Amino acid sequence: MRLHISIAGQRMALFDDNGQAVREYAVSTAANGAGEESGSYRTPRGQHIVRAKIGAGCPENTVFVRRRPTGEIWTPDLFAQYPGRDWILTRILWLSGCEPGRNRLGSVDTMRRYIYIHGTPDLSEMGKPGSHGCIRMRNADIVELFDLVPAYMPVEISED
Repeated sequence: MRLHISIAGQRMALFDDNGQAVREYAVSTAANGAGEESGSYRTPRGQHIVRAKIGAGCPENTVFVRRRPTGEIWTPDLFAQYPGRDWILTRILWLSGCEPGRNRLGSVDTMRRYIYIHGTPDLSEMGKPGSHGCIRMRNADIVELFDLVPAYMPVEISED
């Protein structure tokens, strides 16, 4: 199995071992476009793996800060209290780059940049760039995906 994320298409596809797409999801990548440099708030390209799966068993809309549940459950009222917050919800698939000098090590290290595939409030628009570098998904979609993918599964992020 492997994942392919298209920045241009704002889509993610899950492929089985025979190369057949078995799931497809609308996503939201970085508002600043593609890029690997730390502090760029861009979505890194290239070959990655799912380095860690975080949030198994948490209720949908669980709020995470620094990969830990805060005890909060996202609601429109909570959103109104913290309008500028970068909401990381429900589940986290933490990515690690596999290409030294491109998306691994030094100032381009995907894992040290804390790049995730994660849930986001349902009012967030999918199919349009809007994140700070991560790949955002609908909460129901990240719950489904989380249960389908193993740790260390390959993830390719491309501009096509």
